[in-house]
Amino acid sequence: MERPAWAPQGIDISVPSVSRIHDYYLGGSHNFEVDREAARKAMEFMPGLPKIVQANRAFMRRAVNYAVGEGVTQFLDIGSGIPAFGNVHEVARKASPEARVVSVDHDPVAVAHSRAVLDGDERSAALNGDLRKPRQILDSPELASLLDLERPTALLLVAVLHFLEDEDDPWGAAAELRDALAPGSLIVLTHAAYDGVPVSAAQTDRALGVYRDMRNPVTMRSRAEITRFFDGFEIVEPGLVPMPGWRPDDPAEQEDPYAFSGFAGVGRKA
Repeated sequence: MERPAWAPQGIDISVPSVSRIHDYYLGGSHNFEVDREAARKAMEFMPGLPKIVQANRAFMRRAVNYAVGEGVTQFLDIGSGIPAFGNVHEVARKASPEARVVSVDHDPVAVAHSRAVLDGDERSAALNGDLRKPRQILDSPELASLLDLERPTALLLVAVLHFLEDEDDPWGAAAELRDALAPGSLIVLTHAAYDGVPVSAAQTDRALGVYRDMRNPVTMRSRAEITRFFDGFEIVEPGLVPMPGWRPDDPAEQEDPYAFSGFAGVGRKA
């Protein structure tokens, strides 16, 4: 297989990647046939998977605009993925020219492409980091040079927490990040759940088997378990809801049943 110029040396392009599969769902071009094959296999059981990913992105854009409206112009986006149209730094910068964004991902393709997109942008940075190791992210020179954590910051954990298993202690990771944030900071998150998925749990599990086979299992959690990520935050209206139900601005988004899979919410640190 020929390695395209955008694929960093050292990555195994014969193995599918979650961020490249999501890029495929979003209609992007930074994916390989092995990623497309895995995506199509998952879609045999859940044809609406691209709609779930699109609903995540649409919620993220609304939440970023909400944050700027609340005076928050610093963004720490963990699990940022491969930049696609309407990514965090584009939305934030459009809402506020002063916005600063640090994007974090553990996929080298996502980081390399983010750096290419952000080249020359002094208010944005991309770094390789893992949500399982919050301290490494918080202590990174890229974050220190761009974000002042003494001021309110929006922490984005969109479609990433469900890739941490319970033994990874995702709640502990979220709490460590929360403790580093100033009062008035926001947490923005989405999480996969069986709630709202328009196919049976058994059929959903067959789609999730594709991710298990990639050694990137998706952990579906209950609404109560997801609510725990907001410990130390006050959940803002309308609460923890399906993605299209969070301050909707596009009636068309309400039409696809897959968009209602899982939960989304925003919290504010007191």
